[in-house]
Amino acid sequence: MIKLVIFDLDGTLINTIADLANSTNYALSQCGFPTHQTDAYNLFVGNGINKLFERALPEGAKTEENILRVRNLFLPHYDKHGHSFSKPYPGITELLDTLQNRGFELAIASNKYQDATEKMVAHFFPAISFVSILGQREGIPPKPDPSIVNEILAKAGAGKEETLYIGDSGVDMETVRNSGVIGAGVTWGFRPRKELERFAPHYIIDSAEEVLKLI
Repeated sequence: MIKLVIFDLDGTLINTIADLANSTNYALSQCGFPTHQTDAYNLFVGNGINKLFERALPEGAKTEENILRVRNLFLPHYDKHGHSFSKPYPGITELLDTLQNRGFELAIASNKYQDATEKMVAHFFPAISFVSILGQREGIPPKPDPSIVNEILAKAGAGKEETLYIGDSGVDMETVRNSGVIGAGVTWGFRPRKELERFAPHYIIDSAEEVLKLI
């Protein structure tokens, strides 16, 4: 019986790709590097912003120095404009309301940096009382390392067999495998269904409403 539902954020609860692309392109252009079409960012995101910048930089320029240059321009721009085009996927707000009303514990496990994770959740889901909202933090390995999931389990007091993790990428499905919880891949996010299938999650779902059928 499921007690705790952990959600990935970007690509699972909220479509953030246009804002991530916009702020990264701004930073790249300020540094004199070529920019990318928004759709290209679907394959750049998922492993934290430093990896995003590394993937977005051209070959021969993927240095720590350039990643830091892009990061320093990205952060204030995204902090100001990060909600401009982002919005929850269809049915997500209603799903969270229903789960909360039914007594499930809810949590966020994201590779988005912590400050932006907290701001995004507060902006779009102010009525939801998450037991834990965790993003990427200094000194804590990002997903697919299971540390973030284990931290949430400890805080919620939930067992692995009582926990459903929901995400949209191979990183998420590998996190499920590494942490030993029950996993569901969603097809409405940034990555294709085939990527989810490679990791053979317990479930693959096509709509937010299907989550209720799992639990």
